[in-house]
Amino acid sequence: MAHANARLTFHGRCLLVRRVVEEGRPVAHVAAEMGVSRQCGHRWVRRYLAEGRDGLRERRSGPRSSPRRTPPETEQRVLAARDELRAGPDRLAAATGVPARTITRILRRHGTQPLSACDPLTGTPIRATRMSSRRYEHPAPGDMIHLDVKKLGRIPDGGGHRVHGRSEQVRGRGIGYDYLHTAIDDHTRLAYIEVLTDEKGETCAAFLARAATFFAAHGITRIERVMTDNAKNYRISRAFQQACTALGARQKFTRPHCPWTNGKAERLNRTLATEWAYRQPYASNQHRTDALGPWLDYYNHQRPHSALGGQPPISRLSPSP
Repeated sequence: MAHANARLTFHGRCLLVRRVVEEGRPVAHVAAEMGVSRQCGHRWVRRYLAEGRDGLRERRSGPRSSPRRTPPETEQRVLAARDELRAGPDRLAAATGVPARTITRILRRHGTQPLSACDPLTGTPIRATRMSSRRYEHPAPGDMIHLDVKKLGRIPDGGGHRVHGRSEQVRGRGIGYDYLHTAIDDHTRLAYIEVLTDEKGETCAAFLARAATFFAAHGITRIERVMTDNAKNYRISRAFQQACTALGARQKFTRPHCPWTNGKAERLNRTLATEWAYRQPYASNQHRTDALGPWLDYYNHQRPHSALGGQPPISRLSPSP
């Protein structure tokens, strides 16, 4: 994740350096057009010349040493007590003499699973937690694209139960489903969405190709990885595999029964449901479909995103050269 006060993303710093080093333009001019100071521009150029591309990445802003941090010996004593007693911070505090709040931080720092996810007899983790082992965000646009499909019931002409209330006449029409195919870039959260008639492998492959075209038009010209769940239309479809190969992208799959490992796509589905699909009563299925385009444009260009410091996804894409 970029530093909270950083004016440029990693992608933006690469653009700045390329315009100065490769194109030979003055640092002051490039810095002004990218919205940073001349001194900031010189700093990134110096780091690039001294360390290469790695010099443009985020650096830890914390202190190099923490003299007041709990000593490693004490941390190991707490972890050993947790393994032996299989108890919470309060009991561990009584057994080790370490404050309960400090024990909580130690357990969190070492990624210790909560007791509710462990076997009470052995202490071995046996249940999946509702989170990944670590929260990740790839450093550059295109490093990973998350894909998913959300199924929505179609709306009959004249409106469904949200307009007329629940009744046999409305509920029993059986007009089927729309399949909402979503793609979201891991770093920028830039999203591309289509309403399609099925979720077959060929349909998913064609959608991926169109999504890649959309991302390329916004400056994401290279897709390194494609993350999906383990559905057959992604895992065993030859058409989808060929689509990934054509893009030069590597397929990645979520852990079985752990949909939160594809959490960015799942969160986008939830946002779609609350802010578009069920935001208002629609008079027809086409009425709802027509409202998707304007909402998606708002999502990408105006809607504040909490993971981006309150900025829209487009803010993480620097202007094209």
